[in-house]
Amino acid sequence: MSIFQDIRTAFSRRDNALNQLLLINVLVFVAFLLFRTIIFLATQNRQGHMPVLEWLALPSVPGTLLTRPWTLLTYSFIHFDFFHILFNLLNLYWFGALVREYLGDRRLVSLYVLGALAGAALYLLAFNLLPVFRGTPAILYGASASVTAVILAAATLLPDFTFSIILLGPVRIKYIAAVLVIVSIAGVNGGNPGGEIAHIGGAILGYFFIKQLQRGRDLGRPVQAVGDWVGRLVTGRPNLRVTHRSRPVESTTKATGPRKPGQEEIDLILDKISRSGYESLSKEEKQKLFKASQQ
Repeated sequence: MSIFQDIRTAFSRRDNALNQLLLINVLVFVAFLLFRTIIFLATQNRQGHMPVLEWLALPSVPGTLLTRPWTLLTYSFIHFDFFHILFNLLNLYWFGALVREYLGDRRLVSLYVLGALAGAALYLLAFNLLPVFRGTPAILYGASASVTAVILAAATLLPDFTFSIILLGPVRIKYIAAVLVIVSIAGVNGGNPGGEIAHIGGAILGYFFIKQLQRGRDLGRPVQAVGDWVGRLVTGRPNLRVTHRSRPVESTTKATGPRKPGQEEIDLILDKISRSGYESLSKEEKQKLFKASQQ
């Protein structure tokens, strides 16, 4: 099977959000790498790719942003440095797998998108309101805000889950998340203040996303609704209409498969995970959590 067929297969699956996010980032990175090389060979100009980058990266100037509103999202898929994309995608893979397993594909995508928007919002506020940044045009690109949102979401949901880190051994992910936030705050006065500020925006979103979810409010529903609308627009499938018909009382008591868990049950399970970790769940509780993630 060819690489192109593998990519097509990956995007044709509906339960493959993590791999799809990883692939989009890799494909964009490779496309820009080839584009930069071709431009350099043709023009001998190492900055010949900048017009395309500026068209997709997030500008700090509001007037420019109004002419490029798509950059609020497209910036979160652009990388130029190999170690930048490697670090981001490794973290997205590790922490995204946790979020996907416990909350499902749709909420993982919602976190990625909302993390990008939150990072963009804080970046724009900082560069237009804080005197230290105001008047300094800049652009923002990279998946770091989205990835940070996923990391903080995983750490908020499963604070005592451990990763084995070389030279350190088992480390709880709540400490990994805490170090990441501290490093981002400390880096605001460094060489990449815009990126660090976006990290903080993503971190805040990831934390509140889980806290609101535990209270029964899914902040990702608008993102999911827009995604469903775009999907119907692309595929041409009409909205499904469900007609409810009255049935005899006795027929409603027949078993038709496992019942869907209620929000109270899910909240109790999430609380248990927060206290004791995912490993403390029974098989039945894990099945309920997985079923809820598919709703």
